[in-house]
Amino acid sequence: MLTILGFAMIATFLVLIMLKKMSPIAALVLIPALFCVFAGKGAHLGDYVIDGVGKLAPTAAMLMFAIVYFGVMIDVGLFDPIVRGILRFCKADPMRVVVGTAVLAAIVSLDGDGSTTFMITVSAMYPLYKRLGLSLVVMTGVAATANGVMNTLPWGGPTARAATALKLDAADIFVPMIPALATGLVFVFLLAYVLGLKERRRVGLLAMPEDEAATPGAIVVEQAPEAASELVTAGAGGSAEGRAEGPSGPAGRGAATSAATGGSEAAAPDPAAAPAPASAAPDASEEGFQGLDPHRATLRPRLYWFNAGLTVALLTAMIMELLPIPVLFLLGAALALTVNYPHMPDQKARIAAHAENVLNVAGMVFAAAVFTGVLSGTGMVKHMADWLVGAIPEGMGPHMALVTGLLSLPLTYFMSNDGFYFGVLPVLAEAGAAHGVSPLEIARASLVGQALHMSSPLVPAVYVLVGMAKVEFGDHTRFTVKWAALTSLVVLAAGMLFGII
Repeated sequence: MLTILGFAMIATFLVLIMLKKMSPIAALVLIPALFCVFAGKGAHLGDYVIDGVGKLAPTAAMLMFAIVYFGVMIDVGLFDPIVRGILRFCKADPMRVVVGTAVLAAIVSLDGDGSTTFMITVSAMYPLYKRLGLSLVVMTGVAATANGVMNTLPWGGPTARAATALKLDAADIFVPMIPALATGLVFVFLLAYVLGLKERRRVGLLAMPEDEAATPGAIVVEQAPEAASELVTAGAGGSAEGRAEGPSGPAGRGAATSAATGGSEAAAPDPAAAPAPASAAPDASEEGFQGLDPHRATLRPRLYWFNAGLTVALLTAMIMELLPIPVLFLLGAALALTVNYPHMPDQKARIAAHAENVLNVAGMVFAAAVFTGVLSGTGMVKHMADWLVGAIPEGMGPHMALVTGLLSLPLTYFMSNDGFYFGVLPVLAEAGAAHGVSPLEIARASLVGQALHMSSPLVPAVYVLVGMAKVEFGDHTRFTVKWAALTSLVVLAAGMLFGII
């Protein structure tokens, strides 16, 4: 009974948010509360929620202060050189922009923290996507999938959990998996290339003027195959298909805008007018363009190297685990605010400027605590895992590594990493050992699903990604899941081909 209720609860949640019938926060709270009552354990709902909140409170604190810290770093101009470098590399070519997103997300993922990766990636790429009218769900999908592959680093979490659960050495698990993971990362880059070509066909091949400082935000249309000078909205509103694939039909193909600003509809050009180069100048007040404004009042160029050194020190301390991550970001945010904005009104203004992101993300994390608390407290997770393991045919015993890899996709998506690695993986490893399958193979196979896991509604970092990118979570899920699952299967296939799994 609990198994059926567990799967039904997850399915109901996903359907409602993907169809936009409920907001993620409301769905994360109300659906598990309802199913807790259905399970006959409504009297214990309070205990389950408090337990879930207690487990996720450090994560919420980390995200809150991390958003403030990196928000301040964006305000003071720490990432402006990255944005300018990406602009020079991408040259306003949609294909290069999407590939650059994947490369940037993969590089920043080396710090092992998904929230940090998404904040830096979105901060650098969001203005460019908005200026060119590119699909924001392409950005979030590519970033999440690239980070998912890189999340298997020994200090990223899953590898360490697998090693701890099976009492193995993390290096013995990770190092042999490098060729398979590298193959998965190459696949992400190829995927970004293909999606970038689709975006290029949709909006055309554009060019930035040589003097960017003289005409901030201007875009010149050089070539627009099949779509003349089409620049369509890719904001938080509208359908996922419109943002991911572009408009369809004559009206969509004939649309054009003079500015790629979020939320505004494209104005149709005069059909009698001859095609001519067009320019786009964004509204200077548009939030998405603040990261590229070289004259904004919040810049602190004299403190650039202090801020760079503070950020490097913070990430180094995080990797070396000198202090808990929430404490590091709390200290970092306080120090960054005090040094860069010594006057109290300025500090309050910076905190207020990032309050919306903080509230959205923290609210989502605590709402997710209700979902995970009910799943765990009622025993739904355990029953679901036992059912899946018990459903494995006896003849698949010698192939338990393959089974583990396949199961890692749905299980790490619908469960937390802790639940999968500490609750399910030991059972799978024991079943494999009975058929002569090494625990090391089981552990390596368990990492396969991480590309998909990073878009799970139970991963707090994904709310940072969609929140900063102003993308609906349901749209992100609908677009990303298929590509992330395919990436995981590529890693699994490569692991088997190389004899790793």
